[in-house]
Amino acid sequence: MEKKRVAVPILCHGHSRPVVDLFYSPVTPDGFFLVSASKDSYPMLRNGETGDCIGTFEGHKGAVWSVCLDTNALRAASGSADFSAKVWDALTGDVLHSFEHKHIVRACAFSEDTHLLLTGGVEKVLRVYDLNHPDALPREVDKSPGSVRTVSWMHSDQTILSSCTDMGGVRLWDVRSGDIVKTLETKSSVTSAEVSQDGRYITTADGSTVNIWDANHFGLVRRYNMPCTVESASLEPIYGNKFIAGGEDMWVRVFDFQSGDEIACNKGHHGLVHCVRFSPKGESYASGSEDGTIRIWHRPFDP
Repeated sequence: MEKKRVAVPILCHGHSRPVVDLFYSPVTPDGFFLVSASKDSYPMLRNGETGDCIGTFEGHKGAVWSVCLDTNALRAASGSADFSAKVWDALTGDVLHSFEHKHIVRACAFSEDTHLLLTGGVEKVLRVYDLNHPDALPREVDKSPGSVRTVSWMHSDQTILSSCTDMGGVRLWDVRSGDIVKTLETKSSVTSAEVSQDGRYITTADGSTVNIWDANHFGLVRRYNMPCTVESASLEPIYGNKFIAGGEDMWVRVFDFQSGDEIACNKGHHGLVHCVRFSPKGESYASGSEDGTIRIWHRPFDP
């Protein structure tokens, strides 16, 4: 049997507590960037290719659960256990806006046009903030059926995708009406939901299952049974022929999209893998762990 090839990662230190979320920017004229969320309360911005630290965002007073960058990588946003979501200047590290909530903020996402910020959390409310009018009250989308775990924008900001910590399924909300228009059913609560770079697929992780959904017709394209409970999964963005997954066994695995066969198994973390994400070029992928480190793996497989 052919021996599986393994990657030697770039090891990124800097966080003092578990890394719980990662987000890559699109490719910009200045390259692409990686932002990380940690329970140490300090989001960090890095060069997405080298892993070199650019800076730390200082201002939260509790664990940071979610981070994102806008399309141009000029602003970052974060959701925290200090009951706030913050928008940061990614060039200076300054806080631009701080939006107070009534409970823990678990998820945040910039709209594609960069004008809006979506948040969700333990309050079971999805809020949309107009960043052109940050002092205005946010729009509240119809009450979520459970505590919000993940949020994303789809369909040119016409659809919101969200999952809950305490129930299965991914819900799709019509932004105009504020109603749930579709629920993608899963066996367990969805801990990771990613819309592919081309907008064609939604990749979800729930329990020991990874699902790939059609983002336009909402049908199930592929379902894969994983060798362990997985926390996160990400689809290769250029060819869409591979996906990665990480979870409780501390390994980052690469799988073939068509067959579901394991192609590579990357070992190195010393704790649960909370998050995995492909870079926008698909040439590398990052993982964040309970051990407080980020590892950037340059793929050992052919495209």
